[in-house]
Amino acid sequence: MALAPVQQKIDIKDIQEGVIILKDDNLRAVLMTTSTNFALKSTEEQDALVMKYQSMLNSLDFPIQILVTSRQLDISSYLDLLEQKKKEQDNELLKVQIIEYEDFVKNLIEASNIMSQTFFVVVPLSRVEKKERGIVSKLGLFKKGVKDQTDKNFEELKTQLWQRVEYVASGLNGIGIKAAPLNTQEITELFYHLYNMGLKEKPTLTPKE
Repeated sequence: MALAPVQQKIDIKDIQEGVIILKDDNLRAVLMTTSTNFALKSTEEQDALVMKYQSMLNSLDFPIQILVTSRQLDISSYLDLLEQKKKEQDNELLKVQIIEYEDFVKNLIEASNIMSQTFFVVVPLSRVEKKERGIVSKLGLFKKGVKDQTDKNFEELKTQLWQRVEYVASGLNGIGIKAAPLNTQEITELFYHLYNMGLKEKPTLTPKE
């Protein structure tokens, strides 16, 4: 018995213009966000942050999903940079210091098993919602695939989804968290990493604008 392709096990029909189209015709957008160190804040700051976050969530009339990914930090590019600097260094004392520092970093990563965490917010647009049902059912969008429909039809649905994305991003910004929507390539890479969890993660400090 032949095994079914992996694609059949994934509930994604297509990814277009930064929009995930599921097999049930619902839409998703993904925001990558920064984080905040809650533990280092004062009690007053923590209380204020919780209240703002609660207020932001209560203002939503649609659900959101918070996704956190953890992978071992990949510093290979940084080690390559140190290796290059070592070769370019004429001062023997500085060269020895670079070697010692390089060994220290390698041992630290191996001993500590440092993980890189990335935070995402998934914003949905459901076809069963009353507001969107008329457009989806009348246009029959996605039955033949997005590419068979007019750009105008897809843009109408995308606009509604993006209004939600902007609202969520604005709410997160109000509590000091920056958020930026992923484009098609970035979403594809995200799912590739999710289904290949053994891969190491290269350090990324801020979401791409």
